[in-house]
Amino acid sequence: MAGRQLASKWLKTEALLTDPQVAPYIPATMPYAADTLVSMLDEHGMVVIKPIVGTGGNGVIRVLQDGTGYLITHKRRSVHVNTQQSMQYVLSRMRLRRRYIIQQGIHLASIQGRPLDYRVKVVKERGRWEFRAMLGRLASPGLFVTNICKGGSLLRLRHALRLSLPHINAWEKRNEMRHLTRQCIAILEARFPGIGELGFDYGLDHEGKIWILEVNTRPA
Repeated sequence: MAGRQLASKWLKTEALLTDPQVAPYIPATMPYAADTLVSMLDEHGMVVIKPIVGTGGNGVIRVLQDGTGYLITHKRRSVHVNTQQSMQYVLSRMRLRRRYIIQQGIHLASIQGRPLDYRVKVVKERGRWEFRAMLGRLASPGLFVTNICKGGSLLRLRHALRLSLPHINAWEKRNEMRHLTRQCIAILEARFPGIGELGFDYGLDHEGKIWILEVNTRPA
């Protein structure tokens, strides 16, 4: 049984941020506003703009600040602009008619230049949460989103870890991911009683730090 659905990325992020042990794993995240976008780009250099309600990587936009302006990427299209005003105009044309969040961009570990993240799926059955899948998701060439519906490829978790971050202990990192997942389940179940299925999207940066990119209550 799938259980309760919760579509809002912002509500789930807010819940996880209340826990001081989990909060450091969450990229800086704020509701979309023009001035917030500028300040987050100044602080982080790269952000990802996501619909608050959305699946499959649809509507996700990346903005990278460089020495001469801003590089805006949506799907396979990239546009470079020189001013904040031009950036806001381009984004207004790209964004769908829905509310968005802005998330600190993470420079994900990659395989042959293709970004990689991880999906951990858990299901509650007979009163207990069980791990059903722990897989790497490798982006299609030329894309920054890793969703399978966008051409991403699935890899075994430890294999993906070894290929992308050969200097870290893949077994220890897997166990850290499992422990973090259990912590998040407890927080989310307390805040949103009735959930029965969760999909955690984790990213690892080049140092091997785990980041919670997103949590889904209806994971594919």
